[in-house]
Amino acid sequence: MLNSNAFTVYLFTAFLLAITPGPGIFYVAARTLSGGRSEGIASSLGNGLGGLFHVVAGSLGVSAIVLASAELFTALKVVGALYLVWMGYRTIRHARLDYKSLGHSEPPVGAMRAFRDGVLVEAMNPKTTAFFLAFIPQFVDTSSDHVALQFVILGAISVALNTLADIVVAFAAGRLRDGAASRPNLIRCLREGSGGAMIMLGCGLLLAKRPVA
Repeated sequence: MLNSNAFTVYLFTAFLLAITPGPGIFYVAARTLSGGRSEGIASSLGNGLGGLFHVVAGSLGVSAIVLASAELFTALKVVGALYLVWMGYRTIRHARLDYKSLGHSEPPVGAMRAFRDGVLVEAMNPKTTAFFLAFIPQFVDTSSDHVALQFVILGAISVALNTLADIVVAFAAGRLRDGAASRPNLIRCLREGSGGAMIMLGCGLLLAKRPVA
């Protein structure tokens, strides 16, 4: 198994990667601004479960197969990208409808739906697959008989750190949203902006290229 020095380096590197702003953090912030802190936390946990899917798949070699196939990689990223774009469009539409009819915004989907969306978005993101297969093997002791177990443990640690960072972002974005609760127009703008951010993330995923060995 891993020696203590290699494990320390891995923890430090994984922590830095977790707190570095990326698509996951922006997605959670967008969901929080759109539906509140509960949706942000639910999205964070959903992203975590979706990330564990890639960890398990990677340990079994499934992710390597997906990355080796241009057709599978393209299909996965297109589905994930279109799902993000659709959620972004729906967020913008509901923000405008709520503002016109009620003068204030209500959580558009709820925590359970946000959790499910988080799982689907992360599980269908081939860029996460590429990241785990490129990053984790550098710290795996290939001379051991438990290579797959090492991959799962290291991957789970990375997912846990990412999830914790996302939850912190959800609380921060939730405070921003709560501070604007008495200003319906600002709430509408925040929700429209979060919808636009989801659409941009979807477009970014659509432009992702398959890693070439």
